[in-house]
Amino acid sequence: MAAVLKVSGLEVDFDGRPAVRGVDFSLERGEVLGLVGESGSGKSATALAVLGLLPGNAAVRGSVRLGGQELVGASDVALSKVRGSRIAMVFQDPLSAFTPVYRIGDQIAEAVRAHQDVSKERARKRAVELLDLVGIPEPDVRAQAFPHEFSGGMRQRAMIAMAMANDPDVILADEPTTALDVTIQAQVLDVLRTAQRETGAALVLVSHDLGVIAGAADRVAVMYAGRVVETAGVRELFARPVMPYTMGLIGAVPRVDAAGGALVPIPGNPPGAGAVLQGCPFVERCPLVEERCRETEPELWAHTASGAHELDGAHEVACVRGGEIVERGLGVLDVFPVPVIPDVVQHGPGEAVLSVRGLVKTFPVLKGSAFKRRVGTVHAVDGVDLDIRRGETLALVGESGSGKSTTLFELLDLARPEGGTVELFGQSLDGLGKAGRAALRRQVQIVFQDPMASLDPRMTVGDIVAEPLRAQGVRRTAAARRVPELLEQVGLDAAHADRFPHEFSGGQRQRIGIARALSVEPRLLVLDEPVSALDVSVQAGVLNLLQRLKAELGLAYLFVSHDLSVVRHIADRVSVVYLGRTVESGPVEEIFERPRHPYTQALLSAVPLLDPERERERQRTRILLPGDPPSPTRRYEGCRFSARCPVFAGLGASEKARCTSEEPVAVDDGAACHFPRVLSVG
Repeated sequence: MAAVLKVSGLEVDFDGRPAVRGVDFSLERGEVLGLVGESGSGKSATALAVLGLLPGNAAVRGSVRLGGQELVGASDVALSKVRGSRIAMVFQDPLSAFTPVYRIGDQIAEAVRAHQDVSKERARKRAVELLDLVGIPEPDVRAQAFPHEFSGGMRQRAMIAMAMANDPDVILADEPTTALDVTIQAQVLDVLRTAQRETGAALVLVSHDLGVIAGAADRVAVMYAGRVVETAGVRELFARPVMPYTMGLIGAVPRVDAAGGALVPIPGNPPGAGAVLQGCPFVERCPLVEERCRETEPELWAHTASGAHELDGAHEVACVRGGEIVERGLGVLDVFPVPVIPDVVQHGPGEAVLSVRGLVKTFPVLKGSAFKRRVGTVHAVDGVDLDIRRGETLALVGESGSGKSTTLFELLDLARPEGGTVELFGQSLDGLGKAGRAALRRQVQIVFQDPMASLDPRMTVGDIVAEPLRAQGVRRTAAARRVPELLEQVGLDAAHADRFPHEFSGGQRQRIGIARALSVEPRLLVLDEPVSALDVSVQAGVLNLLQRLKAELGLAYLFVSHDLSVVRHIADRVSVVYLGRTVESGPVEEIFERPRHPYTQALLSAVPLLDPERERERQRTRILLPGDPPSPTRRYEGCRFSARCPVFAGLGASEKARCTSEEPVAVDDGAACHFPRVLSVG
């Protein structure tokens, strides 16, 4: 079959600094190519260069042929005829991609009329049809809405509808599921499959999520330092990676289908754009490096592995030791040293650190400009229960808007809660005085999601780490003496204490944040999405560090994450929150292997696995929740999940009446569901 898109020798420079260095790939109609790699590897630059969407300081060389048409060097007029017609784009951030002052339906209709000779009425009708096809409820009504009136998942579905508008030959999807909840991610991926099926288009899927690639791609190209360093069929690549970099990426990913020990961190950082490269660009991070690796940059070469899937195509790798790796059958654990994580030492009888019962927090909805009046209430937290003991990690999970972060900040406020009870280290927060709060403040510290935003750019790292000690009244000289010990404890060089945050990588900055939190010797560490902003290779090192510190110091963690694979890896117990209320809790093995609440089952079924066979052969139970979570401004008499619950739809009239009128209550570790059913979703 002839290639619908053929990219040859693609090079991209930004102000003379190479970002893409000789990328080659081709796509047949209906095929899905996954582009993976760390940040800065050239994935997005490659996708944007195909469509000519790079900024003015970019220079593009090589060849991009769409059928028989050359796109590199084509005029804006020629590219305008191709964009949205023969090649469509699904951007990472649909809120930025849509024009905020035009209605969604009008923007889709505009895309139709730009390439088809149809009337405005016919284009609007086509826009409604497309919104209906991608699963937007009440599409005729929603077509009149503005982008800000859509949720993140709905905006991404509308973006895919626009991409489908003219039946393109190729769809480029640049990180289309980044920052989406796992349930919404599953919806978007399902819509992408629909778009490809309806149009027959080839799809280039750029993603940092290897699980997404395992379930969606036919072939995978792994990029590093602007080049493809390994490419193969998806089954072949995940089963038998050859390039050490690919092995490291796969080994660094926590798995939702298996509890794990230490992850495989890839040491060091990728070379920056414009760095002078001699030999293999991975040479400074590779455990198998030899002198010949430093001499010449290896080209892609093909090999045939025994047992390879015939339909997966050629397996090519840019590694001078690739033949030896294949011959010896080396795997990730043979190549990368994996740190040993000590077992948690029980300090005392596992005394209670935190106990929360029925926590409530509301916010007023105000209206008016000069004179504000209350017109409603946001029930952000409406019945959260938590228990943490020393040396234990409790993970708090749920979709965006479920109340996770509000719960954290209510606990960190150390004030009497609006509703419910909170006990820290056996001491109630009710009536706690200023001195009592100050004593507790030292024992509870937080590590924030964005390490760069949480570190003062004008302070040296040494001053940042010492700041909590100074706030507690420790003398400057004594605080300074603690800094080298703290930096070394989190795996940083004590000699770098006089540097500023911008001189460190993302993973190093997060380690600085952890060192700052540890400086006052807390007993409870609150971690708010601590690895969500990090590449998977860096994430592995931070997760290993957190496990080691918990074992060595006997810390308790309250860990918030939307990544259930990370939760499975690091947590001892899990608490699932929906619309501000705890719906299920229990040991991590029990929750992940035998979930009882339909919401927990839906969350787990939506997590992609690093197993193309199980993902593509549909051996897993898939539960796609309809729509988005309902508004927290409403009060619910019965079960607040009933409107989206797959179990509710199959109940009888009397059972449905119970669900809609009586709120279910969980007893101890269990599910807040009237009709809980154990279901394996692995």
